[in-house]
Amino acid sequence: MNALYDALKYGEKGLDLLLQALQDESIEVKNSAYFLLNTSPVLELRINALYDAIKYGDQGLDLVLPALQDKSIEVQFAAYSLLKDRQEPKVKQQLDNGLPFFEFEVVTVDVFGKINSRRRHYARYFTEDLGNGVGLEMVAIPGGTFQMGEPDKYNWEKPVHQVTIKPFFMSKYPITQEQWQAVMGDNPSDLKSVKLPVHNVSWRDAKEFCAKLSQKTRKNYGLPSEAEWEYACRAGTTTPFYFGEAITPDLVNYYGYKPYVSPPKGLFRHATQVGSFPPNSFGLYDMHGNFWEWCQDVWHDNYNGAPCNGSSWETGGVDDRVQRGGSWIGGYPSVGAIACRSANRSRKSLGDRDGNHGFRVAVTLPYLWQSFVTKVGTAYHFS
Repeated sequence: MNALYDALKYGEKGLDLLLQALQDESIEVKNSAYFLLNTSPVLELRINALYDAIKYGDQGLDLVLPALQDKSIEVQFAAYSLLKDRQEPKVKQQLDNGLPFFEFEVVTVDVFGKINSRRRHYARYFTEDLGNGVGLEMVAIPGGTFQMGEPDKYNWEKPVHQVTIKPFFMSKYPITQEQWQAVMGDNPSDLKSVKLPVHNVSWRDAKEFCAKLSQKTRKNYGLPSEAEWEYACRAGTTTPFYFGEAITPDLVNYYGYKPYVSPPKGLFRHATQVGSFPPNSFGLYDMHGNFWEWCQDVWHDNYNGAPCNGSSWETGGVDDRVQRGGSWIGGYPSVGAIACRSANRSRKSLGDRDGNHGFRVAVTLPYLWQSFVTKVGTAYHFS
């Protein structure tokens, strides 16, 4: 038995020993090997063990299945990748009980907006069926703590304060025109295209959509709080944008004649379809630019007295509501790249309808997190 514990020190040779022990006639030896492979602090060892274990028939399969509920999302994803195409009833049952993954590429840039890294990331999600082939993809956002605000810009982004966010789900894209049509039965947008974000919608209109979506799905959908929005946008980053220190029109749809700091001027284009640009590390698209997005909160001129638990701030302030993300239109308050920063805030009357305002939805579903817990406040990737 001590040999199994010592095997963890010897890399691939030790791993081979543990995997062979899964075939041992002794139940005690099998159980010990199983325990060690599942609890090793070396993440690479545990993932490699899954890829080797799948070769060992039912016993190997019994090792891989519990990894779908591992505390590490890297291990969860490795197990999911190995099992997603298998047809055994016990495998299909486990997969049906969990949330699937999607893969995507995340890029980062230097201060000049030049891409300096590309990485594969992955996230869990579920899809709401809105009817007539229209779906609404909701991405799992892990809980965590972050610093909200920006110390070196505008007074309304201060003071920087720590906020703790509980796990929730946010729509992968801004609500599209086909999704709005499926729920509301009309399309108020000027620029018509099923994959464009719905626009010309007021804060009140967005809330009505959430109410009807909730009734349709029997879930409690709403607008994200301002804190949830910024946390989801940052996706673990502390830079002005989730891409890094800068953005370019190749990464974000904004008024390219007004760059941020070092990058050169770029294109001025009209509205773009959702998903046209790379996502952040949580798997959310278009959080920077394209269309402003409504949040639940009333407007306050600064963060003095703001909640620190991620809830919306709906006392005091004024009747205007918060909008986030910036847009493709130039001119105040859509002033190019600077308006697209993760920390940037703007305001609009809750009854106003404009051609550069949209929204996305959020929902809290604690029961979906009980079996699928991700690491807190971290972006995950395979290099």
